[in-house]
Amino acid sequence: MAGGAACHYLSIMSEIVIEVEHLYKSYADTMAVQDLSFRVTAQQCHAFLGPNGAGKTTAMKVLYGKAKPDDHPETRINVLGYDPRLQELKIKTLSGVVPQEDNLDLELNVQQNLQIFSKFYNLSRAHAQRQIDYLLEFMELTEKRKSQVRELSGGMKRRLIIARSLLNNPSLLIMDEPTTGLDPQVRQLIWDKLRELMRGGVTILLSTHYMEEAYQIADVLTIMDKGRKIMEGAPRELLESQVEGHVLEVTDLEYSDQFESAMDGSPFRKEQSSQRAIYYAADGSALEQAAGHIPRESFIMRKSNLEDLFLRATGRHLNEGQ
Repeated sequence: MAGGAACHYLSIMSEIVIEVEHLYKSYADTMAVQDLSFRVTAQQCHAFLGPNGAGKTTAMKVLYGKAKPDDHPETRINVLGYDPRLQELKIKTLSGVVPQEDNLDLELNVQQNLQIFSKFYNLSRAHAQRQIDYLLEFMELTEKRKSQVRELSGGMKRRLIIARSLLNNPSLLIMDEPTTGLDPQVRQLIWDKLRELMRGGVTILLSTHYMEEAYQIADVLTIMDKGRKIMEGAPRELLESQVEGHVLEVTDLEYSDQFESAMDGSPFRKEQSSQRAIYYAADGSALEQAAGHIPRESFIMRKSNLEDLFLRATGRHLNEGQ
């Protein structure tokens, strides 16, 4: 779905769609983004993952010109060949944005919302209508064409916002927590649509709170905390390199000492909250054998997942933004 200008740019820039170096953004005395650098490659999904207040939304707003970065001599920002500090409208012409908040016009119906927005791109009436028909079908909203926005479910509103962001056939889609609060069925539908968009040539940058979302669709994951990049890489590779493969959670701390004694020298890493002791080990059989010495109802054994990686990177305690 990439436009001609964007395709020309991508061929010149060796498939790098976004390149950011040493980005800083502060609000009064709060440093929201600190020395952030990353690259986004064409036709991939690059995801920001982090707790509230990590700087994800701020960084994304800078990319499409809604927020101005701090004036720093090392900062370099290139989005589709343009600098958002100087060429915000060029970037908006070639990209689509799905904001965190639902900002649809509640007084209009579904089709009217898309018609109004199509005028921002100077689409002819005939072209706009063809595009609207296609996007309503693509996002499975055709039957809701004449429905008032206020009558839609949360999932339908999010799908309409995604449809709206695709009106201009963007080469880059910037999505800020696109599936927060949605039912699993709707979330799965949106994931499938995003995969289809990437196969069609669209590059996606998204922020998310859902570990499974990041694991399922992100080619590259940037974990942020307190405005900084903590780690970056392919989700599966990060998980394999940073976290032991097997986890046993002792949910009754009365048995944690007994379990540790039963490990009998086998290596493990322990994390503890007020109610649980969590043991990580490369050798799952050692955990399983030791678990045989404590009551079955006192533990949960599982494979490690992206949430384990996230908590190891950012910590288990709440921050001020949470």
